Amino acid sequence: MHVVQSLDDVDLRYPIAFVPTMGALHAGHAELIKQARTYSESVIVSVFVNPRQFEDPEDFAKYPRSFESDFVIASDAGASIMWMPSEEMVYPPGFAIIPSPLQGEVFEGVNRKGHFGGALTAINALFSAVKPRWAVFGEKDFQQLFLVRQMVVERKMNVEIIAAPTVRDPDGLALSSRNLLLSESDREVALAISKALYKAIEKSSISEARLSLVETLSGERGFLLDYAAIIDEETFEMAIERTPHKRALVAGWVNGVRLIDNMAMTSVEQ
Repeated sequence: MHVVQSLDDVDLRYPIAFVPTMGALHAGHAELIKQARTYSESVIVSVFVNPRQFEDPEDFAKYPRSFESDFVIASDAGASIMWMPSEEMVYPPGFAIIPSPLQGEVFEGVNRKGHFGGALTAINALFSAVKPRWAVFGEKDFQQLFLVRQMVVERKMNVEIIAAPTVRDPDGLALSSRNLLLSESDREVALAISKALYKAIEKSSISEARLSLVETLSGERGFLLDYAAIIDEETFEMAIERTPHKRALVAGWVNGVRLIDNMAMTSVEQ
């Protein structure tokens, strides 16, 4: 596997399957890379900690960075190139922010102003440089996945967005780069998120599932709930009983570390 800062330094082999990341790779990223590999032998993994996705400079500064382990994980999973673009490449002079649509102004977009505009702008720049045929994103960042799909359609991009299921540790915690910031006791608190989601999926109605999410998470000492909602996967509006594809979204803080998770509510009655 080659590690490059500029794609001008390598002979790109098309068609390309692309996995954009912010580094601090883990087993979840490895699954994205492995899935990309099923589409093409040419797999590019980008590592770019996007400053415009952080509303708090301190959050950006403490975001985990782990080049050596990133290299091993990407290489072992089958990546061809690990690309580390510069901020100047992603945001050249005169660049324009891609505005976040209405679906990006709710949930994560409420308390993280500019987050999705920064994410979409960076992903658009990365797509323009790589020109992938496929791009693989994890379902854990479900709102971002939704917005990227929308951007691809609106801008008529010739790239297929592949969604990969969330990877979880055996105890249920969704894998996340931010998990590295959790102490052992913090991690025990964070387990309330997946427990709440699994409990909600057993309910027979939307109202019961929503109530279960809020009660479970609000009752967990040490967990500060931001939101818990059940949405329509197709529109990102609040789900109703007859919504065919429902998904629960959860976000909150554990000792200052922000965590998000989601789960398809396949058992909740239509």
